[in-house]
Amino acid sequence: MEKVVVSLGGSIIVPGEDDARRIRALARLFRDVSSRVKLFLVTGGGRVARYYIETGRALGIGERPLDEMGIAITRLNARLLAGALRGSANREPATSYAQAARLARRFPIVIMAGTQPGHTTDRVAASLARFVGAARIVNATSVEGVYSADPSRNPNAKLLRRVSFEELVRLTRASASWKAGPNVVFDPVAARVVARDRTPLRVVSGRDLGSLRSAILGLPFRGTVVDD
Repeated sequence: MEKVVVSLGGSIIVPGEDDARRIRALARLFRDVSSRVKLFLVTGGGRVARYYIETGRALGIGERPLDEMGIAITRLNARLLAGALRGSANREPATSYAQAARLARRFPIVIMAGTQPGHTTDRVAASLARFVGAARIVNATSVEGVYSADPSRNPNAKLLRRVSFEELVRLTRASASWKAGPNVVFDPVAARVVARDRTPLRVVSGRDLGSLRSAILGLPFRGTVVDD
Protein backbone atom coordinates (compact mmCIF):
# COMPACT_ATOMS: atom_id res chain seq x y z
CA MET A 1 0.00 0.00 0.00
CA GLU A 2 1.36 3.42 -0.98
CA LYS A 3 2.20 5.89 1.79
CA VAL A 4 1.00 9.47 1.35
CA VAL A 5 1.84 12.43 3.58
CA VAL A 6 -0.70 15.27 3.66
CA SER A 7 0.44 18.67 4.91
CA LEU A 8 -2.89 20.08 6.03
CA GLY A 9 -3.02 23.84 6.47
CA GLY A 10 -4.58 25.08 9.70
CA SER A 11 -6.95 27.28 7.70
CA ILE A 12 -8.37 24.11 6.15
CA ILE A 13 -8.99 22.47 9.53
CA VAL A 14 -10.38 25.59 11.23
CA PRO A 15 -11.47 28.02 8.50
CA GLY A 16 -13.52 30.11 10.95
CA GLU A 17 -16.86 29.32 9.35
CA ASP A 18 -19.00 26.22 9.93
CA ASP A 19 -15.90 24.51 11.32
CA ALA A 20 -17.52 21.35 12.71
CA ARG A 21 -19.20 20.50 9.39
CA ARG A 22 -15.99 21.06 7.44
CA ILE A 23 -13.91 18.95 9.85
CA ARG A 24 -16.46 16.13 9.63
CA ALA A 25 -16.26 16.26 5.83
CA LEU A 26 -12.46 16.10 5.94
CA ALA A 27 -12.58 13.19 8.36
CA ARG A 28 -14.98 11.28 6.09
CA LEU A 29 -12.65 11.83 3.14
CA PHE A 30 -9.57 10.68 5.07
CA ARG A 31 -11.31 7.58 6.44
CA ASP A 32 -12.48 6.68 2.95
CA VAL A 33 -9.09 6.98 1.20
CA SER A 34 -7.27 5.26 4.08
CA SER A 35 -8.52 1.93 2.72
CA ARG A 36 -6.40 2.55 -0.40
CA VAL A 37 -3.33 4.40 0.91
CA LYS A 38 -1.52 4.64 4.25
CA LEU A 39 -2.17 8.21 5.35
CA PHE A 40 0.08 10.46 7.41
CA LEU A 41 -1.53 13.83 8.23
CA VAL A 42 0.54 16.79 9.43
CA THR A 43 -1.64 19.61 10.79
CA GLY A 44 -0.75 23.28 10.56
CA GLY A 45 -1.71 26.15 12.83
CA GLY A 46 -3.43 28.55 10.44
CA ARG A 47 -5.04 31.80 11.44
CA VAL A 48 -5.29 30.85 15.14
CA ALA A 49 -1.55 30.29 15.37
CA ARG A 50 -0.90 33.52 13.46
CA TYR A 51 -3.13 35.42 15.89
CA TYR A 52 -1.04 34.31 18.86
CA ILE A 53 2.24 34.88 17.03
CA GLU A 54 1.33 38.33 15.74
CA THR A 55 -0.11 39.44 19.08
CA GLY A 56 2.90 38.07 20.95
CA ARG A 57 5.30 39.77 18.56
CA ALA A 58 3.52 43.08 19.19
CA LEU A 59 4.07 42.46 22.91
CA GLY A 60 7.79 41.99 22.34
CA ILE A 61 7.94 38.23 22.79
CA GLY A 62 10.92 36.56 21.07
CA GLU A 63 10.67 34.40 17.96
CA ARG A 64 11.43 31.06 19.63
CA PRO A 65 8.65 31.28 22.26
CA LEU A 66 6.32 32.59 19.54
CA ASP A 67 7.10 29.53 17.44
CA GLU A 68 6.43 27.33 20.46
CA MET A 69 2.99 28.95 20.74
CA GLY A 70 2.36 28.17 17.08
CA ILE A 71 3.42 24.55 17.59
CA ALA A 72 0.96 24.26 20.49
CA ILE A 73 -1.85 25.37 18.17
CA THR A 74 -0.85 22.83 15.50
CA ARG A 75 -1.14 20.14 18.14
CA LEU A 76 -4.58 21.37 19.22
CA ASN A 77 -5.69 21.20 15.58
CA ALA A 78 -4.31 17.65 15.41
CA ARG A 79 -6.34 16.62 18.46
CA LEU A 80 -9.47 18.20 16.98
CA LEU A 81 -9.07 16.28 13.73
CA ALA A 82 -8.24 13.07 15.59
CA GLY A 83 -11.51 13.40 17.50
CA ALA A 84 -13.43 13.65 14.23
CA LEU A 85 -11.64 10.55 12.90
CA ARG A 86 -13.15 8.50 15.74
CA GLY A 87 -10.51 5.89 16.39
CA SER A 88 -9.09 5.71 12.87
CA ALA A 89 -6.05 7.74 14.01
CA ASN A 90 -3.89 8.27 17.08
CA ARG A 91 -5.52 10.70 19.53
CA GLU A 92 -2.27 12.42 20.52
CA PRO A 93 -0.13 13.71 17.62
CA ALA A 94 3.19 11.96 17.04
CA THR A 95 6.19 13.94 18.26
CA SER A 96 8.86 12.25 16.15
CA TYR A 97 9.14 10.57 12.75
CA ALA A 98 10.02 7.27 14.39
CA GLN A 99 6.91 7.43 16.56
CA ALA A 100 4.77 8.22 13.50
CA ALA A 101 6.18 5.16 11.73
CA ARG A 102 5.40 2.98 14.77
CA LEU A 103 1.85 4.32 15.00
CA ALA A 104 1.31 3.38 11.35
CA ARG A 105 1.37 -0.27 12.45
CA ARG A 106 -1.66 0.34 14.68
CA PHE A 107 -3.73 2.95 12.87
CA PRO A 108 -4.82 3.40 9.24
CA ILE A 109 -4.23 7.15 9.68
CA VAL A 110 -1.36 8.74 11.59
CA ILE A 111 -1.53 12.34 12.78
CA MET A 112 1.48 14.54 13.44
CA ALA A 113 1.85 18.29 14.04
CA GLY A 114 4.61 20.80 14.74
CA THR A 115 7.74 19.41 16.39
CA GLN A 116 10.35 22.06 17.15
CA PRO A 117 10.97 25.79 16.69
CA GLY A 118 12.30 26.69 13.27
CA HIS A 119 10.53 23.79 11.54
CA THR A 120 7.22 24.56 9.85
CA THR A 121 4.67 21.80 9.45
CA ASP A 122 5.51 21.73 5.72
CA ARG A 123 9.09 20.95 6.73
CA VAL A 124 7.81 18.25 9.10
CA ALA A 125 5.76 16.76 6.25
CA ALA A 126 8.76 16.78 3.89
CA SER A 127 11.04 15.07 6.42
CA LEU A 128 8.33 12.59 7.45
CA ALA A 129 7.84 11.62 3.79
CA ARG A 130 11.53 10.81 3.52
CA PHE A 131 11.53 8.85 6.79
CA VAL A 132 8.56 6.62 5.90
CA GLY A 133 9.29 6.39 2.16
CA ALA A 134 6.11 8.14 1.02
CA ALA A 135 5.11 7.97 -2.63
CA ARG A 136 4.10 11.65 -2.56
CA ILE A 137 3.26 14.65 -0.42
CA VAL A 138 -0.05 16.47 -0.80
CA ASN A 139 -0.03 20.07 0.40
CA ALA A 140 -3.64 21.02 1.15
CA THR A 141 -3.67 24.79 1.36
CA SER A 142 -6.00 27.78 1.06
CA VAL A 143 -5.21 28.43 -2.62
CA GLU A 144 -5.57 26.21 -5.69
CA GLY A 145 -1.87 25.54 -6.18
CA VAL A 146 1.45 27.19 -6.93
CA TYR A 147 1.15 30.54 -8.71
CA SER A 148 3.61 32.56 -10.76
CA ALA A 149 3.30 35.30 -8.10
CA ASP A 150 1.34 35.92 -4.90
CA PRO A 151 -2.31 35.89 -6.13
CA SER A 152 -3.44 38.00 -3.17
CA ARG A 153 -1.16 40.81 -4.33
CA ASN A 154 -0.93 40.30 -8.07
CA PRO A 155 -4.22 39.88 -9.99
CA ASN A 156 -2.25 38.69 -13.03
CA ALA A 157 -0.70 35.74 -11.17
CA LYS A 158 -1.23 32.48 -13.04
CA LEU A 159 -1.87 29.04 -11.61
CA LEU A 160 1.00 26.78 -12.65
CA ARG A 161 -0.21 23.26 -13.46
CA ARG A 162 3.24 21.68 -13.34
CA VAL A 163 6.58 22.92 -12.03
CA SER A 164 9.94 21.29 -11.50
CA PHE A 165 11.55 20.91 -8.08
CA GLU A 166 14.03 23.63 -8.99
CA GLU A 167 11.23 26.01 -10.00
CA LEU A 168 9.46 25.35 -6.70
CA VAL A 169 12.61 26.28 -4.77
CA ARG A 170 12.96 29.47 -6.80
CA LEU A 171 9.29 30.45 -6.36
CA THR A 172 9.30 29.86 -2.60
CA ARG A 173 12.77 31.16 -1.80
CA ALA A 174 12.77 32.82 1.62
CA SER A 175 14.44 35.96 2.83
CA ALA A 176 17.56 35.58 4.99
CA SER A 177 15.69 36.26 8.24
CA TRP A 178 13.42 33.67 9.83
CA LYS A 179 10.20 34.49 11.67
CA ALA A 180 7.63 32.31 13.36
CA GLY A 181 4.30 31.68 11.67
CA PRO A 182 5.02 32.18 7.95
CA ASN A 183 1.94 32.32 5.70
CA VAL A 184 3.17 30.88 2.38
CA VAL A 185 1.82 28.25 -0.01
CA PHE A 186 4.79 25.97 0.76
CA ASP A 187 7.67 26.59 3.11
CA PRO A 188 10.95 27.43 1.30
CA VAL A 189 13.04 25.10 3.48
CA ALA A 190 10.53 22.29 2.91
CA ALA A 191 10.77 22.99 -0.83
CA ARG A 192 14.53 22.40 -0.68
CA VAL A 193 14.02 19.15 1.26
CA VAL A 194 11.48 17.92 -1.31
CA ALA A 195 13.81 18.90 -4.17
CA ARG A 196 16.77 17.14 -2.57
CA ASP A 197 14.80 13.94 -1.97
CA ARG A 198 12.90 14.19 -5.30
CA THR A 199 9.64 13.50 -3.47
CA PRO A 200 6.65 14.18 -5.75
CA LEU A 201 4.50 17.01 -4.40
CA ARG A 202 0.87 17.90 -5.13
CA VAL A 203 -0.38 21.35 -4.14
CA VAL A 204 -4.16 21.60 -3.98
CA SER A 205 -6.93 23.62 -2.38
CA GLY A 206 -7.94 21.84 0.81
CA ARG A 207 -11.43 23.28 0.40
CA ASP A 208 -11.90 21.41 -2.89
CA LEU A 209 -12.51 17.97 -1.42
CA GLY A 210 -12.81 16.30 -4.82
CA SER A 211 -9.40 17.55 -5.92
CA LEU A 212 -7.91 16.75 -2.51
CA ARG A 213 -9.15 13.17 -2.74
CA SER A 214 -7.78 12.80 -6.26
CA ALA A 215 -4.40 14.24 -5.30
CA ILE A 216 -4.10 11.82 -2.37
CA LEU A 217 -4.94 8.84 -4.58
CA GLY A 218 -2.56 9.89 -7.35
CA LEU A 219 -5.34 10.77 -9.81
CA PRO A 220 -5.68 13.92 -11.98
CA PHE A 221 -6.74 16.96 -9.94
CA ARG A 222 -7.01 20.74 -10.14
CA GLY A 223 -3.84 22.20 -8.67
CA THR A 224 -0.08 21.95 -9.18
CA VAL A 225 2.10 18.89 -9.76
CA VAL A 226 5.71 19.27 -8.63
CA ASP A 227 8.15 16.66 -9.89
CA ASP A 228 11.02 16.08 -12.27
